Amino acid sequence: MLSIIVFLPLLGSIAILAIPKERAATVKAFTLAVSLLVLVLALALVAQFKIGQEGMQFVEKIPWVRSIGIQYYLGIDGISLPMIFLTALLTFLAALASWKVEHRVKGFFALLLLLETGMLGVFSALDFILFYIFWEVVLVPMYFLIGIWGGPRREYAAIKFFLYTLFGSVIMLVGILTLYFSSGLHTFDMLAMTKVKFSHTLQLLVFPALALGFAIKVPIFPFHTWLPDAHVEAPTAVSALLAGVLLKMGAYGFLRISLPILPEGHQRYAPVIIGLAIVGIIYGACVAMIQRDLKRLVAYSSVSHMGYVMLAIGVATPAALDGAVLQMFNHGTITGMLFLLVGLIYERTHTREIAKLGGLAIKIPILAAILGFASLASLGLPGLSGFVGEFLILLGFFQKFKLLTLIPAMGIVLTAAYLLWMLQRVNMGSLPSEYQDISDANGRELLTLVPLMAVIILVGVYPLPLLKIIGQGVSAIISIMGGSTIAFGYFGP
Repeated sequence: MLSIIVFLPLLGSIAILAIPKERAATVKAFTLAVSLLVLVLALALVAQFKIGQEGMQFVEKIPWVRSIGIQYYLGIDGISLPMIFLTALLTFLAALASWKVEHRVKGFFALLLLLETGMLGVFSALDFILFYIFWEVVLVPMYFLIGIWGGPRREYAAIKFFLYTLFGSVIMLVGILTLYFSSGLHTFDMLAMTKVKFSHTLQLLVFPALALGFAIKVPIFPFHTWLPDAHVEAPTAVSALLAGVLLKMGAYGFLRISLPILPEGHQRYAPVIIGLAIVGIIYGACVAMIQRDLKRLVAYSSVSHMGYVMLAIGVATPAALDGAVLQMFNHGTITGMLFLLVGLIYERTHTREIAKLGGLAIKIPILAAILGFASLASLGLPGLSGFVGEFLILLGFFQKFKLLTLIPAMGIVLTAAYLLWMLQRVNMGSLPSEYQDISDANGRELLTLVPLMAVIILVGVYPLPLLKIIGQGVSAIISIMGGSTIAFGYFGP
């Protein structure tokens, strides 16, 4: 089932190339059908996942290049399962949100499905080389999606994104090869590597190499400068996938590779990670507060929110890591929804300048209300999913640093400030005369937003089922790192 989920979008991408370019509606419907089927299979994966069973599940392991120990090795646990479901959900909604794309339709939707295969592969691969191939596959469709279908500065944004992430990937590959030659196992098996006790010196050298590749993808301050440009120039659906899934690949790399394989390296560099995470939280929120472009505001909010995930990874207490994975999932749904909303507002007003907006609640009350809902979820309102993840992260931080928790907690205050100020300027006030004829959300647009709203409410009100899944994966990491506390012990049996 895992191979079908990963490679079905790739087969769909190839099949699209056989559809005549004049049949644009067929291409869109076919992409929607393929992404929906992947989502259904991902739901089946969730339903069949066995909570309480140790180790990886749905494992597929076949020798690939025997001479150097490369395997086709897939499997999932409580950390990767939420990311696979999130990828499938957001790709389906992105395909639906892209219904109005008219320029080079075949290419756009073929690349969208290819992107899905790369993202799903990253969260499923348990062999380093397979992981790296999927990691690099993601770069190509994202580069073209931004560079061809993006905004006025699309070439600059696409090249900047590609060069930043490729540079990090090359350094990461050096770290992977160092682990391979130092382990003595003659294998690229990630799980086997967790059983090797690498020397302290080697860990101090390799950890930064891997961390750089992951940190650029997150992105953590000061490697974040590619993100606002890529978001602003990317098409709406691509921005949603970039924020919702691609940023999570970096944090996932820390959780899957850096922490369990290089625990001493993590312990040594944890203060650096925590420090940069706190700077990112405060810096991202402060810069978001002064943005004039609505899309750029949401982009900088991602820098701030992903800072909390990195804070948890630096602290690495059970509660913090539970919160990190949960917040990765929550941020994907909330920020993906915000980018979809920005796109819908832009389609109606042809501007993203906050100063030129105002009074939208008068003419488009449904979209204005959903924008308010997404903003409240993003600032961490209790009862919505954004609160649960950030609370667990701050709880885990408090267990180690007590009163210093006030510093990252300030990010929540700043987030509330810039989001509420944005809502006041966009939704309230008098409606500019040029927007008198705009229409509210239609059925297709609501279909892209309502599922995300449902997930945000469900996880916010009752996060226990998701935390049970996540806790299983986090417990394994804590155990490998030498801890004895079961992550899910915080939440009951």
